[in-house]
Amino acid sequence: TATTEIYTRSIVGSVRCVQETGINAEYMGFQKQGIRKMSIDINLVRADKGGEPNKVMDSEAKRKKNPEVVKELIEIDKLWRAEKYKLDSLRMEYNNTNDAIAKKKKESKGQDKCEEEIKKSKDLTGQIDQQAKVEQELLAKVKTTLKKIGNLVHESVPDSKDEKDNRIERTWGEFKADWKIDSTLGNLHHHEILQLLDGFEAERGQKIAGHRGYFLKDAGVLLNQALINYGLNFLTKKGYTILQPPFFMRKSVMMETAQLADFDDQLYKVEGVKEDEKEIEPMYLIATSEQPISAFHYHEWLKDNQLPIRYGGYSSCFRKEAGAHGKDLWGLFRIHQFEKVEQFCLTTPEKSWEMHEEMIKTTEEFYQSLGLAYRVVTIVSGELNDAAAKKYDLEAWFPGYGTYRELVSCSNCTDYQSRGLDVRCGAKKAAELEKRYAHMLNSTLCATERCMCCILENYQTKEGVRVPKVLIPYMGGIDFIPFKPNLVAEFLKNAEKASEGPQKGKKGEQKPKKEKEKEKKVEQVPEKKKEEPLIPEKKQEQKLSLIHI
Repeated sequence: TATTEIYTRSIVGSVRCVQETGINAEYMGFQKQGIRKMSIDINLVRADKGGEPNKVMDSEAKRKKNPEVVKELIEIDKLWRAEKYKLDSLRMEYNNTNDAIAKKKKESKGQDKCEEEIKKSKDLTGQIDQQAKVEQELLAKVKTTLKKIGNLVHESVPDSKDEKDNRIERTWGEFKADWKIDSTLGNLHHHEILQLLDGFEAERGQKIAGHRGYFLKDAGVLLNQALINYGLNFLTKKGYTILQPPFFMRKSVMMETAQLADFDDQLYKVEGVKEDEKEIEPMYLIATSEQPISAFHYHEWLKDNQLPIRYGGYSSCFRKEAGAHGKDLWGLFRIHQFEKVEQFCLTTPEKSWEMHEEMIKTTEEFYQSLGLAYRVVTIVSGELNDAAAKKYDLEAWFPGYGTYRELVSCSNCTDYQSRGLDVRCGAKKAAELEKRYAHMLNSTLCATERCMCCILENYQTKEGVRVPKVLIPYMGGIDFIPFKPNLVAEFLKNAEKASEGPQKGKKGEQKPKKEKEKEKKVEQVPEKKKEEPLIPEKKQEQKLSLIHI
């Protein structure tokens, strides 16, 4: 494309401006003026630039959002482009006038005062300032409207708002569909199992951290760490580079990779630290290592031969989990703080869908090795987040819920995140008019506390919990975790009281409701006499062989 260089001179110096013509002219100016928040390519709604606005409208309709926002964007964008053209024209005239002044003064050796041209230059300066305000106001509207539009939904995604229409791709493993979890030994919910293992402290955790706070303890800690270390080694063998990212991010960076709705519904805000007398920028605790890892190559230009890049992220994660209720609040299933091992991959645009299938396959191999029955489903269009073009969920069988529950989300975000973070790839070829952005994909490998819940329910016996074979080396050789006898006795005692039903008073009347509830309450922190060691005496000499990466 042809390039015209314009030199804009002012009293204090000169500023070089580049005006590009061709299909990408407006887009280049668009990027220079700050639109890099997560969004689709603006040219997708510009029919005169080869875009397909109807395709974008269809995608928004599949997301069950109002497609009229696309029409709104098109109209605002047309207005902005018209005002941008006026502004560029004024700047061009200003430059030409200043060039004429410089030429006349040179030819006349300073004798020509150029009064008429100087007056014109000053008038143009005022017009440019006024026009720039109009252009910036419209640009702000374009930015706001563009961010309302989600990524283009892949054609293979089921068109529905109802999660019941999630398409089942495949299932693996066997389970007892008629297994009755009734709070008897061998048929316990995961939080009851943790209680009998003395694996966590909920009541004390809530005193310190509030709602859904907890301490992991003994078996709970070891199982959690075993899943973390096994997960990291699993990805290392697959050629992943392991990263442990910062646990908080600057707001300015978080805004370019997280959905704006998450700021209120999911993210915890913390106070930033003042640096070099600069203003304090708000910080946010990460909800997943995907967020900081997506910004690992912030403003970088990757070569095609560097791709694909596979990262294995490990971090603690922090989420408000607004709206959670019922059984989801039991134990460790849905909590505000948890650990997670994550897959995050970058590819060329041509290879991202191939990588998407590879990542879900890697996840399936992980859960097959743990022996957990699961199914893989494709999430319906109406339940996709804005960044995802397509998402798989891996749902494992939880006996306590009597159904499959989500353990993994695996999404292809194509170039939606990379545009916001300005992560480009490849060299721009002469015939190409568009920048090429790397495609970004993310997938849970293991959210360890929730995965532990699933293991506890599926591997329980009347005496304790069997350890999955692949985790034994990470548990110091422990293959079975017994229940604490004193906790079992306390649990059975409370269960017996609860099963007796309403107690009668002296005159045959039922006891007050508050008194009954007091009797039924299960003591979570019973006084213990002597606890058995977690590692049996014959295994005391074995060291906890956590494999380090």
